[in-house]
Amino acid sequence: MVSFSAVAKRYPGGQEALKDVSFSLEAGELAFLTCRSGAGKSTLLKLIPAIERPSAGSVLVNGQNVGALKRAAIPYLRRNIGLVFQDQKLLYDRSVYDNVMLPLAFSAHAPKEAARRARAALDKVGLLGRERANPIQLSGGEQQRLAIARAVVNRPALLVADEPTANLDAESAARILDIFVDFNQVGVTVLIATHDLALVARYGKRVLRLEGGHLSAGAK
Repeated sequence: MVSFSAVAKRYPGGQEALKDVSFSLEAGELAFLTCRSGAGKSTLLKLIPAIERPSAGSVLVNGQNVGALKRAAIPYLRRNIGLVFQDQKLLYDRSVYDNVMLPLAFSAHAPKEAARRARAALDKVGLLGRERANPIQLSGGEQQRLAIARAVVNRPALLVADEPTANLDAESAARILDIFVDFNQVGVTVLIATHDLALVARYGKRVLRLEGGHLSAGAK
């Protein structure tokens, strides 16, 4: 599903965020990515949907070389990837329901099918009764669940999340990760970046550890 081969990422000025990173994430797998702040995890995640491009090496997503994709092909790549980032980018001038409907505005689904998918996504994350609320009325955990609903409404094969439990209490954080596990159990491939090692240990899944832009030994 995802394969990094000798990937490096350098920014202007010579800063190296990633150095010779290689690993594979199999279809249907759930894995965690951990590292200290500023060690390259956000950069690594952004390479998967082509938000960033590698400076060297290759990133394959479902067989496609992301670094070689033309700009016009990137939206098609992202249709099969659900993205949940720390900055949720929720629209506070629209309802919970309308936020989830946004990705479907660019799909070919008939209005009734789009509405059914939006309600199903909200139901999956426990927000079906809040669809007419404004996102600003939601708690931090509920806003994160809304971001997840929006990420999965297109039924992507791959979910990528950057610190989805940041700034949440332990109970809310566990509930968020349980939602990702539920999606994984129905075949969705999931990669989650988090600094919460106690939560990671609870699930017994593979852990990729980034240290100074390198993957640590045994993480591949």
